[in-house]
Amino acid sequence: MAAPQLKNGSALGTSTSSISVMASFMTMGIRSSFHSLVALLLTFLVVAAVYVTQNGGNQLVEETATPPRSSNLLTSRCDLFAGKWVFDNLSYPLYKEQECSFMSDQLACHKFGRKDLDYQHWRWQPHQCDIPRFNATALLERLRNKRLVYVGDSLNRGQWVSMVCLVDSAIPAEFKSQKHTVNGSLIVFKAHAYNATIEFYWAPLLVESNSDDPISHRVPDRIVRVQGIEKHAKWGSFTGPDGGIVKAVKMPRVYEMALQTWADWLEVHINRTKTKLFFVSISPTHQEAQEWGGSSEGNCYGETDPILKEGYRGRATCPKMMRVVDNVLDGLKARGMNVQMINITQLTEYRKEGHPSIYRKQWEPLTDEQRLNPSSYADCIHWCLPGVPDVWNELLYAYILDL
Repeated sequence: MAAPQLKNGSALGTSTSSISVMASFMTMGIRSSFHSLVALLLTFLVVAAVYVTQNGGNQLVEETATPPRSSNLLTSRCDLFAGKWVFDNLSYPLYKEQECSFMSDQLACHKFGRKDLDYQHWRWQPHQCDIPRFNATALLERLRNKRLVYVGDSLNRGQWVSMVCLVDSAIPAEFKSQKHTVNGSLIVFKAHAYNATIEFYWAPLLVESNSDDPISHRVPDRIVRVQGIEKHAKWGSFTGPDGGIVKAVKMPRVYEMALQTWADWLEVHINRTKTKLFFVSISPTHQEAQEWGGSSEGNCYGETDPILKEGYRGRATCPKMMRVVDNVLDGLKARGMNVQMINITQLTEYRKEGHPSIYRKQWEPLTDEQRLNPSSYADCIHWCLPGVPDVWNELLYAYILDL
């Protein structure tokens, strides 16, 4: 069945409305072991008339604008991002790694030999309130006849896997499915009883780049077309003008250029009365153990406890990058489009022990030198599951409940 078309020709999904998690950024340039950023677009009406699916259960209807948020809503009266990690082995993890039907070998740390499982039992506790306990059925009801779409790189794919695992146990096997489309770039998990999908689309730099192949994307130099968003818009429900190629432009300038392309598209194509926008901030890495008092040669390998010093921030979290985001979002606000920042950066800074390290599937055989020095191939960018990305999704869940 063909997807419906926007007036500008970009394709939409077949659900009545959609929630799109748009655009994680892995910083480009000579190296690729940088941070990741995800932009979240929560859309309850993408076009004026919603699409009628083949099952006949939906009708063409124009939804009303989202009502003003009450001051009593949790996200209005509480800073969810200022808090501390609390060890809680009674209520966490929210699911078991081996019981998630869609777990990724890149994130299944226990399966690949990790013995210390305390990383699964940490709960984020805001100072002023409690995060709502995740309820898969409640979320699926909110997603009924909608799409939840994560768009970005492998870190965003990890957050997508987390969300699928969070709802997996609430859906009987015969009422859920997963398929790959668009040359492997799009993965669709569907909860059939709710006519809801949770999707991931591979677009690691948001705009077009030489890393757009979902399989073969490891390149020494990242090359981006900073105004070229049209290719990904076809499947990610965002579009824009074509543009020139930019290579090895220093960050944060190229980052700002790409984000501005995204922002310009939002201003033109998003219905401001029927769309709520979120932007999720940088996911830190833990590549240098000396930053938290460890060995000058170390990284996250061998770490078993989080950092407990409140306010800790590693050097890899670049303030200039954060200011770029603030400036772009402030610019959107000045043009009448409010974007809510979901600031995961500080709370994630503490979790140096939450990375896969060496406990993941290795896509290439290890060399003798690597075997002698495990920290040399430790993954200190991605996150074990269950783990940190579950909390990112709990924060998203809190905002969805308040809509």
